[in-house]
Amino acid sequence: MLRSAAELGALFCDGIGDSIEVTSPHGAAFDHRLAFNILQASRLRMSKTEYIACPSCGRTLFDLEEVTARIRSKTGHLPGVKIAIMGCVVNGPGEMADADFGYVGSGPGHISLYVGKECVERAIPQAEADDRLIHLIKKHGQWVDPT
Repeated sequence: MLRSAAELGALFCDGIGDSIEVTSPHGAAFDHRLAFNILQASRLRMSKTEYIACPSCGRTLFDLEEVTARIRSKTGHLPGVKIAIMGCVVNGPGEMADADFGYVGSGPGHISLYVGKECVERAIPQAEADDRLIHLIKKHGQWVDPT
């Protein structure tokens, strides 16, 4: 899977090709999922929500894996939407530059929300941040109700 992704993804990112056929001993369902994941990663087909997250460091003041999983569970039904979840304001805004929406740690127990590169809500309590992010997505017309 990694070899296919690396070889084909690199070609797509260089602008060579726009479709993919994957055949493996793992079956058609696996092949289909792998193909769509490669097309999504190379930004040729946006078939699911994309998440951008930092690897975490000493400046991260919340459990990045837990928060990412929680936000993913609430927003995973939004194909084509890019959501960044960053641990701090030091590197987060730069690393999430191409995200549609950003959730960024801004201090102990506080989150700042971004639309694109613009910070639109600062230092909101973390307990309110998920709902405020969803409200922001709705406000910008990119929310659909889960089916």
